[in-house]
Amino acid sequence: MFLSVIGATAIVFSLSRMTGDPLYLYATSGYGLSAEQEAALRKELRLDRPLVVQYVVWLGRVAKGDFGRTLLDKRKVVDVIGDKIGNSAQLGLAAWVFAVGVGVPLGVLSAVRRASAWDYLARIFALLGTATPGFWIGLMLIYLFAVTLGWLPSGTKYGYDTFPLSWNNIRHFILPALVLGWGPAAGFLRITRSAMLEILDSEFIKFARSKGVASRTIIWRHAFRNALIPPLTLIALTMAGFITGTVVVEQVFSWPGLGSTAVTATFNNDFPLMTGIVLIFVVLFALANLLADVAYAYIDPRIKYS
Repeated sequence: MFLSVIGATAIVFSLSRMTGDPLYLYATSGYGLSAEQEAALRKELRLDRPLVVQYVVWLGRVAKGDFGRTLLDKRKVVDVIGDKIGNSAQLGLAAWVFAVGVGVPLGVLSAVRRASAWDYLARIFALLGTATPGFWIGLMLIYLFAVTLGWLPSGTKYGYDTFPLSWNNIRHFILPALVLGWGPAAGFLRITRSAMLEILDSEFIKFARSKGVASRTIIWRHAFRNALIPPLTLIALTMAGFITGTVVVEQVFSWPGLGSTAVTATFNNDFPLMTGIVLIFVVLFALANLLADVAYAYIDPRIKYS
């Protein structure tokens, strides 16, 4: 985890500087920095030092909880991330519940009812979710449900009631959560279906059927528990990806999360904000991967860690 975080931040930090001098943004965007102001800012940001020194200085500040300040509005990067990560977490949780709640049961149903109408419908659902671009699905849903029918808002997060689960709050999440969760739901469906088919064709399942064990017990207690290992890693990593936000969905639905903030920081060459967001991304993915590895031992007793 430590090496992953260090490596990812080092790469992004280097790439952000390869795009050019950050102070050039000020000179070409009407900020009107004088020579004295430019020299002072260059010294403050350590831009007069070698790249390795700049990275080490930045990493030392991060270790103390200081991510620096944004270049444009001089806000603390920690405050900007704190303002945005809650919006991404709310949307990510809604999309994760949809993806897991739809994808995993459909995968089980598709495997149990193989070659039936349910199986074909589930596979079409997975095919559309995998092959259709998220931005296109988002635009079509906005046109149908927000513009034509007027049933749902276009997803922009605003005007919430005091009660979190009120309809006025939930309706803003439906379209972006559906678009964000459809692709992962398709992945959960396909992985769960493949794992279930492999387990259902195994010898111990045939032995359980010959003993007269109920089908529900065979499916959920024996087959599903053993088939849960392959999709577990994807479920954990998908949750981390949802929390950090998806750039395309947040851009289409004008959702004020980390994904859209990362895009703005990239266009503005705001490297303190950009590297701070990437650091949060990497830490969340590393933690999710670690938790998935640890969870294996609790789901499958055959796996032991020393």
